[in-house]
Amino acid sequence: MNHQEPSVDEKLKAILNARADDLTLRRLEQNGHLVDFASNDYLGLARSTELRQMTDESYAKYTQFAHGATGSRLISGNHKLYEELEHFIAHYHQAEAGLIFNSGYDANVGFFSAVPQPGDIVYADELVHASIRDGLKMTRAACSYFSHNDLIDLETQMQKHEGNKFIAVESIYSMDGDFAPLLELVELAEKYGANLVVDEAHATGIFGPKGEGRVVQLGLQNRVYARVHTFGKALGGHGAVVLGSRVLRQFLINFARSFIYTTALPLYSLLWVENAYDILSKGCYKELEMRFLINLLQEKLKGLAGAVMSSNEGPIQSLIIPGNGRAKQVSAALAQAGFYAKAILYPTVPRGKERLRICLHQFNTPEEVLGLCNTIKAALA
Repeated sequence: MNHQEPSVDEKLKAILNARADDLTLRRLEQNGHLVDFASNDYLGLARSTELRQMTDESYAKYTQFAHGATGSRLISGNHKLYEELEHFIAHYHQAEAGLIFNSGYDANVGFFSAVPQPGDIVYADELVHASIRDGLKMTRAACSYFSHNDLIDLETQMQKHEGNKFIAVESIYSMDGDFAPLLELVELAEKYGANLVVDEAHATGIFGPKGEGRVVQLGLQNRVYARVHTFGKALGGHGAVVLGSRVLRQFLINFARSFIYTTALPLYSLLWVENAYDILSKGCYKELEMRFLINLLQEKLKGLAGAVMSSNEGPIQSLIIPGNGRAKQVSAALAQAGFYAKAILYPTVPRGKERLRICLHQFNTPEEVLGLCNTIKAALA
């Protein structure tokens, strides 16, 4: 009797069905009609009519440019605006040089797959973003993960290895919204001759005198080897930049595969980023109003039975609601009431750490925050 092997689609369907049974199946959603407590558009620039008008006016002046990028930057996609923008952004964040990538994912994959060399070792916080982890899967260096924000664990590991060392962290972690202890990490890196690499994705535009990020806010810009700033969160656009030395920039141009083998960003995306930085430079964002909303949210959601509210200082707030089903149930109740806060489930976060990830924005109102909190309380009652 011949055994017929299941087709590829049959195998894939079985895997998807297992995820559905485990309540971990991901689906694309459209929630634009709900009050936004989920997006990374912290400053509201993605929806800014001022920024759109500024970019449209800038775009109209570049009649000599093609609408599309036409190719990678190493073939036909490079031009004067690209390099002027990189120079401006590097100066803005007080770095020597910068190289623009198509996304934060591309920037981290490009850096960590290319820069650490054989004989080197990368120590990464266990909660670093998937893009850093994916880059490290491609590195030729050794890799070790240390317990989240645990300086003792990190130092213990660093004592065991020779060669060039890298430490990979996020200044603000994307799921928990907590801060990395950057000052202590810099001191530890200097003690062991290590190179600190900081992903500033969720700090860009939010922290620092003019949104330069946590590294500049703490005055550490000359003590950090490299930084990644993304344009798709508080800046409301798309792309990212790796900041560091001129040597690092030239090396990435030559060896970062996620830079070399991809079509460049189109002109409009670059102009959007340029104008978003112009708005940032004028200090137009309302940090005090956002701080009020953070305090209001934390006050109203603390002490809930069966849930734990974060105490973070930034716009990313987490309400831990253990269990995929329970977290999804609360998120669905919020959607029913007109609010969108994303349920983050296992395997994105560890089992027992499922949560509502609540993002606060300049455009949210106290009334909306109160409505969100009251709905959560009712759903958990």
